[in-house]
Amino acid sequence: MLARLHRLEDLLFEPPARALGRPGVAAQVVLRYLYALTRDLVVGDLNMRAMSLVYTTLLSLVPLCAFSFSIVKGLGFHHDLAPLLQEFFRPLGERADELTHRVLQFVDHMEGGVLGSLGLGFLIWTVVSVIQKVEECFNHIWHVEQARSFARRFSEYLGVLVIGPVLMVVAFGLTASLSAHASLVWLGAHEPFGTLAIMLGRVGPTLVVTAGFTFLYTFIPNTRVTFGVALTAGLAAAAVWVAAGFAFTALVAYSTQMMAVYAGFAIVLLALMWLWLNWLILLTGALFAFYLQHPGYLRPGQRELVPTARLCERLALSAMYFVARAFADGGPRCTVSDLAARLEVPSIALGPVIDALALAGLLETTGGEELLPARDPERITLAEVLGAVRDGRSGRAMMLRRAAIAAPAEEACARVDAAIRAELGRVTLREFAARDPEAAP
Repeated sequence: MLARLHRLEDLLFEPPARALGRPGVAAQVVLRYLYALTRDLVVGDLNMRAMSLVYTTLLSLVPLCAFSFSIVKGLGFHHDLAPLLQEFFRPLGERADELTHRVLQFVDHMEGGVLGSLGLGFLIWTVVSVIQKVEECFNHIWHVEQARSFARRFSEYLGVLVIGPVLMVVAFGLTASLSAHASLVWLGAHEPFGTLAIMLGRVGPTLVVTAGFTFLYTFIPNTRVTFGVALTAGLAAAAVWVAAGFAFTALVAYSTQMMAVYAGFAIVLLALMWLWLNWLILLTGALFAFYLQHPGYLRPGQRELVPTARLCERLALSAMYFVARAFADGGPRCTVSDLAARLEVPSIALGPVIDALALAGLLETTGGEELLPARDPERITLAEVLGAVRDGRSGRAMMLRRAAIAAPAEEACARVDAAIRAELGRVTLREFAARDPEAAP
């Protein structure tokens, strides 16, 4: 079985033959993405992470609704969100109206004074922890090791939770006012404008879902995601979400036996299944966005990428070079994500190198997650940089530093260390950063 998979990968990922032509090459590219996504869904941990998010959602559903909808309720427009809730619960069939009514009834009975300061603090912490869990899943997909700092997490997450409901209210309010405008009513009564209005009314919820997916794929990962990639993945995820909604509605309609067996509890099971499917679609779309921006990872997929010792040394020197050069020029400071993009490696592979340099006292990270030399570049030598990654690479595993090495091997390694000190022990980071980045080696 494994040999067949390797042969299939060879067929998909080897350079295409000229005899295939443009249609054949395009089909091969599409099959690469389909194979990579299917492989990661079957053998990866996306399914397990989606289940974990369902559990987290159940724990945080009440605080999340209380926080988001209380803002909307303060504006007096929370009933304008009924169409959005109705659209989300629509695949549940006749139970959609009941769930929508219960959520809105819950919002109507909320009172801010009941929570108190301690309850409000717990509510905010729960809401932030939910989005943090989603960010961890997205960062895992994007091979990002360093999450947002606590300050960024608190401010950005709360900003989204405060502004998001307001924007939804404004969008639905504008839609309702425009649909009731006299001129649009007149246009709707005449063809072909009436048909177009009906089509836009049906496509509208899908556009809202697409915008939501696109925003999440752009904002949640702690790395730079291009808008075109996020939009493409958002469109694909929205299309799958709509198709899954129709399929789930048909499943609910034909599952009369389950309704009879579980009775009133059936709505809970259906809601859990639909929630899991939504999370799985969201995470698969994030994986699709990652592959669109980094097609070189289609074949290795989500398997752990560990750089070789030789590459770690080069990454350390390159990272210190760019950080010191930005520090000397007074330009924009580097972040781990910037360095990873510039060096064309995933952040999760560069992270241990940056950690080793920081533990050695060569790099430090600001509150804005920017990297700076930990001391004057004139007092840092290139031999120290190499020593940091050769002796102090950090990670989750404990580093083994001693062993009964054979005397000839110890002598040979000592000669290598002496050669490094002789060649690079007097070359400072300031001199190194002053060199032309485009100069030939």
